[in-house]
Amino acid sequence: MNLKMTKEYESRNPNPNEGGKRQSIDLGKGSEVVLIPRFLAFDESWKWFDYLNKEIPWTRPTIRVFGRSCVQPRDTCYVASAGLPELSYSGYQPHAYSWDEFPPLKDILEAVHKAFPGSYFNSLLLNRYKGGNDYVGWHADDEKLYGSTPEIASVSLGCDREFLLKKKPSKMSQDKRVEGEPPSKRSKKNNHSDQHSFTLKHGSLLLMRGHTQRDWVHSVPKRAKAEATRINLTFRRVV
Repeated sequence: MNLKMTKEYESRNPNPNEGGKRQSIDLGKGSEVVLIPRFLAFDESWKWFDYLNKEIPWTRPTIRVFGRSCVQPRDTCYVASAGLPELSYSGYQPHAYSWDEFPPLKDILEAVHKAFPGSYFNSLLLNRYKGGNDYVGWHADDEKLYGSTPEIASVSLGCDREFLLKKKPSKMSQDKRVEGEPPSKRSKKNNHSDQHSFTLKHGSLLLMRGHTQRDWVHSVPKRAKAEATRINLTFRRVV
């Protein structure tokens, strides 16, 4: 496959949120999100989607959440360089496939590295959302194997899905909840700077870096209107 990236700073769409230009969002305190809405060429992205949808050995594992077993609400597959520590989350340890088993993934990885010089990713968690009932709940990718300031590059293919970010509650607000403060008297500073919403479109790339995983949580919520399949590739560096 011949991978084509769009020109990041070239956009024919008058809507600044829909074009190909790189957008950087400073979340404060060393946290940052970078969005490239048209990272991969539209038609080329569908070729990647079809390949991944058919060739990746998808699985929908049983995980443990809050002490209860449940089926993960999305398909998944893990790819990693040789010699890395094993990945484990929610009581599930996925098999680590090699990059050589799926050569096109190495081309996408190379494109991500070109978009962010100085970044280095050696693992990939793929997720497939087969409809609006597939989702990922609020969480932060703050596992120790990713280091103190992990970078996570997320490439989206297929159906548009909403990606949410919200600031983790401060220790002060947590203490107030423990003390039983009535909801009406809790801080109401839950403004636009505390949460962000992005529509991740076909061929887009979103990067979280700095202290984003320390200070923020993110999710892809259920959406009834999202009837088609979305494939998401999240590149990480295991240290």
